[in-house]
Amino acid sequence: MKEKSKKIFETISCNICGGNDYSIVYPAMSGREKDLDLVKKFRASGDELLVDQVVKCKRCGLQFINPRLKPEIIIQSYSEGSDEIFISQAKAREATFFNSLKKIEKFAPNKGRVLDIGTAGGSFLAAAKRRGWEVYGCEPNKWMAGWGKKNYGINIQKGTVFQQKYKKNFFDMVTLWDVIEHTPDPSKVLKECSRLLKNSGILVVNYPDIGSWLARLLKRKWLFLTSVHLYYFTPRTMNLLLQKNGFRILKIKPHFQDLEIGYLFFRAGSFSKIVSKLGQAIVKFFNLEHKQVPYWLGQTFVIARKVKEAE
Repeated sequence: MKEKSKKIFETISCNICGGNDYSIVYPAMSGREKDLDLVKKFRASGDELLVDQVVKCKRCGLQFINPRLKPEIIIQSYSEGSDEIFISQAKAREATFFNSLKKIEKFAPNKGRVLDIGTAGGSFLAAAKRRGWEVYGCEPNKWMAGWGKKNYGINIQKGTVFQQKYKKNFFDMVTLWDVIEHTPDPSKVLKECSRLLKNSGILVVNYPDIGSWLARLLKRKWLFLTSVHLYYFTPRTMNLLLQKNGFRILKIKPHFQDLEIGYLFFRAGSFSKIVSKLGQAIVKFFNLEHKQVPYWLGQTFVIARKVKEAE
């Protein structure tokens, strides 16, 4: 059993400072996994609450899952399978992205080329195209990439950003919407973003903040504390990570997202079955299942500028 664990699990160092001295924030809960099928577990709509051990670096404060499944297993699992649950909210996501772009464009008034890394079904790219951007996207999940091409007519490249052949200094903006916390090596991803961006180009990152008051209140029951999130950032650790890779934060703020109210109660099932069923019954009775509403559970929105090439 131990030999099998060595083959699929790894112990890692801190992604910001390289430290190996850490404290345990949440211990592992062995045998509590809901999705033993890794394709289902790591899908974009995966909602398995945390069963892995989360640690906190004693040098810089970064929190992350350690030990964890090896990156190649995670990426392979995510790339397979379909995800109709996630795609069901495409219109609501378009609305969120369209409104977010209005704020972003204050820092990037000259619309040019934008790359969305981990674009899922392409809802951000659809919104950006409507607003006059020249859009590019890549997505590891093959089904999602195909859905985006079929429904939006956008040629989404399959695979990770490292599997593409994008030119250096080619993009005016690069975006990472709910992606950075899923990546096995966030620093490597941001270094690649720096390479792809023009000088003074804009980077947009959205992530769940483990330092938010809601995360601190709910502790292990916080809905963003899941086994599919490999890293957990606060504004401080996100700033350290961005600075390390040649970026300067221009704006950081809470990020409200639009989703259908019926969907929100459905997803609440991972937290409370009673709340989920009761909420779904109420909104169905009043015919409000598809009404889009803004919600916030700790999501944080960052706009940063490239200030130098990452070393």
